[in-house]
Amino acid sequence: MDQATIPIFFSDKYLYSLPESHRFPIDKYVLVKEQLLYQGIILENQVIDPGLCTEEDVLRVHTSEYWKAIKTLSLPPRMVRRIGLPNTETSVKRARNSVAGTIVAAEAALRTGLGINLAGGTHHAYADRGEGFSTLNDIAITSRRLLAKELVERILIVDLDVHQGNGNAVIFQNDPSVFTFSMHGKDNYPLKKEQSDWDIALPTGTSDDEYLKLLEDALPKLLERQQPQIVFYQSGVDVLATDKLGKLSLTKAGCHRRDELVFRHCSLNSVPIVTTMGGGYSERIADIVDAHCNTIEAGLAIYSDY
Repeated sequence: MDQATIPIFFSDKYLYSLPESHRFPIDKYVLVKEQLLYQGIILENQVIDPGLCTEEDVLRVHTSEYWKAIKTLSLPPRMVRRIGLPNTETSVKRARNSVAGTIVAAEAALRTGLGINLAGGTHHAYADRGEGFSTLNDIAITSRRLLAKELVERILIVDLDVHQGNGNAVIFQNDPSVFTFSMHGKDNYPLKKEQSDWDIALPTGTSDDEYLKLLEDALPKLLERQQPQIVFYQSGVDVLATDKLGKLSLTKAGCHRRDELVFRHCSLNSVPIVTTMGGGYSERIADIVDAHCNTIEAGLAIYSDY
């Protein structure tokens, strides 16, 4: 498959109207899209606005009380502070648009092998609350939708953001259809870790060689034991040594190699994969953008031959 035919799901129309004080965590999404276009990795006509997810989709994961508070813009101030984003009409649409991106990316992956959402990865949202820049949990909502529509029976979440996927860990704790794997820093947020199906907690300062050895050992085991019909890859780039919140010591080259390992193992096993962005908080925004672009480039290069 020509990589130029693989759709890229993203819209920036809900980002620009957010107050500047809340733009830092999400400015990068627009810059990643622009950089991918500038480098010729993707074409303008590949980028598709996924629209907004439905209330029915949201309520497959989130409680009606939490969703009502979100959509009526009545989240308590303490919950807004915990999320770190405002509870406004625009921010709610942005969250729904991000979820919709993962939904349509999953549908695309089932057709073509690869689905790409240039947003998403909001793995800190629980059923009844959000935190850590996560209002709605896009991977959980999409997983429940796929299962409800009987499109798949077995799902694997490979979460390589430096912060544990605590929301997903709890949401799927008693669901054998979804296996949660989180490889994260043990000494950073969230301080209280949840119990994923498989957690690998990394010590502060973990470098490329140590990290990649652990990942290369884990991926074949995950794919062989779980036999997933789709993989969700939370590809946060806050594993970089330059990240202000990460506490690990990966280079950009090591992070790129991480991405290649995930895509290559899934491709070799003919498993469709959906990639979502996740975190990235390096001092230089160029470092964040470069690393995210490397993830997309790796996926497109490998799955163009799917």
